[in-house]
Amino acid sequence: MSTGMTRWWISGFPTKRLENLPCYPALLCVEVIELSDEEVAKTDNSASADALSNSVLEETKSLWKVIGLGSLTASMCCLPSVVWVLFAGSSAIVAADQLSNDLYYGIARPIVYAVALAVVGVGLVIHFRSRGICDLDQAKRERRRIVNSTLAVLTATFLVYFVWNYIILEVIGIAVGLPWAESAIWR
Repeated sequence: MSTGMTRWWISGFPTKRLENLPCYPALLCVEVIELSDEEVAKTDNSASADALSNSVLEETKSLWKVIGLGSLTASMCCLPSVVWVLFAGSSAIVAADQLSNDLYYGIARPIVYAVALAVVGVGLVIHFRSRGICDLDQAKRERRRIVNSTLAVLTATFLVYFVWNYIILEVIGIAVGLPWAESAIWR
């Protein structure tokens, strides 16, 4: 075995503590293998670099799902009107315009924004819990990562929402006949 410190190999990442195990081992198939220092030295260079790049890619995919879902939820003031006109044709233009006015200028917009913020918050909690940050001690240790990821996700969600709602949906709405041209963001 090893004369020095024993390390644990968890999901492709060498670590010195066993407490880095994910919260849901039944869902995440985590294999813990005790390796000697020599075995860790052999695998540190090649396997950890590949595992790190795969982990970053998986984390990015997970966060883009949260960003997309939050942006789609926030755009529920205008998306139903566009979908209605796409399916019902020109006979629904007046009713769809009234629906979008009621949703956008009424009480529904702040509620939809609050629901979108809650969706992003729940998505971030699920994301961090699946990455092994399960309690307050782990959250304190990973505070910088949590704060940076949260700020990046909130900023990206707002930018994607802005482009999706005020540019793409508006252009599609104008193209299908909704009277949004005079109130378009580029005017």
